[in-house]
This record gives sequence, C-alpha cells and structure tokens, in this order.
Amino acid sequence: MQFTNKEYITMITFGAAIFDMDGTLLDNMPLYFRAFRVFIERHGLQPPPPSEAAQLIGRRQSDIFPALFGRPLTPEEIARYSDEAAQIYQDLLIGVTPLPGLVRFLDLLERRRAKIGLATSAPQATVAPTLAALGITGRFAAVTLGDEVPRGKPAPDIFLETARRLDQPPDRCVVFEDSLAGIAAARAAGMRCIALATTHSVADLRAAAPDLVVADYDELLRVLPELAVEEG
Repeated sequence: MQFTNKEYITMITFGAAIFDMDGTLLDNMPLYFRAFRVFIERHGLQPPPPSEAAQLIGRRQSDIFPALFGRPLTPEEIARYSDEAAQIYQDLLIGVTPLPGLVRFLDLLERRRAKIGLATSAPQATVAPTLAALGITGRFAAVTLGDEVPRGKPAPDIFLETARRLDQPPDRCVVFEDSLAGIAAARAAGMRCIALATTHSVADLRAAAPDLVVADYDELLRVLPELAVEEG
C-alpha cells in the first residue's frame, strides 16, 4: 500500500531502522558497474543485457557470478572471483560521500534510541572499507551479510536475521533500500520500506510498492519532520 506523506507520518512507528549499504548509504552503484566492467573484460565475458543486469542488483555474490559466467560455480570459484571484484572496487573507492542527510538521520535515530542495523548483500571485503570511507564505522548495532543467511534478496532472510539480532519484531522495523530485490525482501519480511531513488527510476521503485520513495535522507527529513521512533 502506498501512503501519502501525511498518512505515513501518523502510521510509521518503529523501533529499528535496517539499512542496505550500496545505493542506500551512498550512491556508489556507478563504481560497482565500473568495477564489474573491468572484471568482465579481464575474464573475456559478455556483459549481461541491461534487463538482466538490473535483476542482479542487490543480489548475493553467489547469485551474481554464476549469472556472469553462465554456468554453476564452486564455492571456491565464487570466493576467488568475489575477492578479485572487491579489490577492483576498493581501488575505485576514493572520495565517496554519504547520501545527503544520512549522517544527520543516523544522529536522529540514535537520539530517539532506535536500533540501527545493516543488511547488505555486499561481500565482507567491501563492507568495512565502504563504511570507513563514509566515516560511519560503528554506527550499526547489527551487521548481517548476504552469505550469512540461507537465501539472498528478494527472500526476506537477511532482514529477518537482522531484526533478530536487534531484538525487534519485523513489524517494528523499517528497511531503507534502493534495489527492487531489496524492496521485495523487505515486504516479504513484513517490514515497512523506504526506497532511495539512486539506482532505479522513481517509477520502477513505486511499481515495487515501497511505503515511500525519496531521493535522499534530506528529503526524508523534510517529508517526515517528526519521525515516530519508539524507544527500543
């Protein structure tokens, strides 16, 4: 269900905020696309058509690399290719900044004593460097990686596990996502979802039925000046 801004202010009461990382904390998907272009060229692979590439956004490495190579891969191959792609990405990770308003929003959540979690399909090798580059290392009470749960997005596993680690029921969690797979995962988890229009168009995001679509956290704070955050 889509809510108007006024309705959303009165209806959204939550105790935990769960964030995706790539495209949600920062607009870094162009860096990932550049890194994967380098990886694809290095291995002589054919880039997937745009429609297929869009479906891979937000997925786990164990889903992405078999799709790129067009065959099943062993866990050892996936780990090796993941490390290689992560190193290419880290070499490009210079001068990145948080999405506008993110730090201010995290400060607000902490003042309201909301619990804050991170649920990302990104590999561990890129998570720590990205958070460090943004200056927000240590801001998350729970961090769940895609390979720590049985199924990746669009299955709800990663968000449900993060809620468990935060000791919050799903209906008291709000997910912040940029990907269509992530929005589907949040809805499947029974959580509210706010979508960031960094990776997909506003029209595509609205079609995925999040509760709200915003450009960044500055806009979110303007739209929801009095967030109803319950004390955890």
